[in-house]
Amino acid sequence: MHDWLTPQWPAPARVKTYVTTRSGGVSVAPYDSCNLGAHVGDNPLAVQKNRQRLVSLLGCKPAWLQQVHGIKVVEATPALVLEADASWTSKPAVACTVMTADCLPVLFCDRAGSRVAAAHAGWRGLAAGVLEATLEQLAVPGDEVLVWLGPAIGPQAFEVGSEVRDIFVAEHAQAAAAFQPGGSEGKFFADIYQLARIRLAARGVEAVYGGDFCTVSDPRFFSYRRSAQTGRFASLIWLGN
Repeated sequence: MHDWLTPQWPAPARVKTYVTTRSGGVSVAPYDSCNLGAHVGDNPLAVQKNRQRLVSLLGCKPAWLQQVHGIKVVEATPALVLEADASWTSKPAVACTVMTADCLPVLFCDRAGSRVAAAHAGWRGLAAGVLEATLEQLAVPGDEVLVWLGPAIGPQAFEVGSEVRDIFVAEHAQAAAAFQPGGSEGKFFADIYQLARIRLAARGVEAVYGGDFCTVSDPRFFSYRRSAQTGRFASLIWLGN
């Protein structure tokens, strides 16, 4: 499967995960080559072929979402493209799927291996509570949840305004530690991984893994910050039969 990633975390054996990369598809520049986003200007036939290749390789049914940087969470439904930024399922072979190109993909499962979820968290969705909303739908106590943080923009590349810092710090004072002075006055470098961990911990979720990527500096991934005209890679989680 080329250089696609298999997350390293202590999830139950029944829980399956994969993260695609730029390689392994048929799209041409600037979407080369495994662009899975149908909303970024790529040839629709190429996107369809890339998605078909994904299904044949992984053997699951992805539930694609129309992501809007909100906090709506739906039950994963492969037959529909629902407007939401997270999905959950307890059904085997149905893959909760999110697409990103700098935003944070977050994969969830319970320790029993009976429920999984995936959330798309840009800073707006993260601040609005998409992770908390996903946990509510997962309906599992925080200490029974495992989380893996997928490839996202790293803390050396994610420069934001002071208003973004203020939003996070107003809700969790410890979020101040996730912001460092930026390259220009009034700007800060934000650690979206640390911000996610803080919000998860506030809901009793301490078993959090991953969070050591940077989509901007790692050429394996699409990055909107690096090139505004680009594709999307996918993070998927599902239950084996």
